[in-house]
Amino acid sequence: MPNMPASIDMKQFWQAIGQRATGSTIVTARSHGGPAGLLGLSATHLCADPPTMMVSVDKRTSALPTILDARHFAINYLSSAQRELADIFGGKSDLKGADRFTTAAWDRLATGAPTLSEAVGVIDCELVETIERYNVVIVLGRVVATSSNPGAIPLVHFRGDYLP
Repeated sequence: MPNMPASIDMKQFWQAIGQRATGSTIVTARSHGGPAGLLGLSATHLCADPPTMMVSVDKRTSALPTILDARHFAINYLSSAQRELADIFGGKSDLKGADRFTTAAWDRLATGAPTLSEAVGVIDCELVETIERYNVVIVLGRVVATSSNPGAIPLVHFRGDYLP
């Protein structure tokens, strides 16, 4: 596969990407080895018919094998009250693996993936396809269940930090 053109400065690239506001999510799955999750700032819908979501996951992310083994994932959109949880799943904590799940209340919808009880919204997906590109795996999932909390204020990531 072709490499990124040498004329692109990576610091400038990430600065430009940081100019878009994104909903902060925790992407979760559960396999025979237990639950796993990651902070997902690249989770979005692919299409509405059929309802399909996609998440870009770095190949080095410890949760990726669980997602691939379980063949499902849930996208949990965080509320503004869950910034600490975003930091935990974003690797800014000493907690690792299943221990990350001890800091909040979790439920399940259709697939068995952990779903955050106090999330702004949850989209539960069955994995339908993966696409490997460069150092990421793009995970595509058919939506099988949803839940929402319309009164909650979302945690928005912008310019490397969170909006108040």
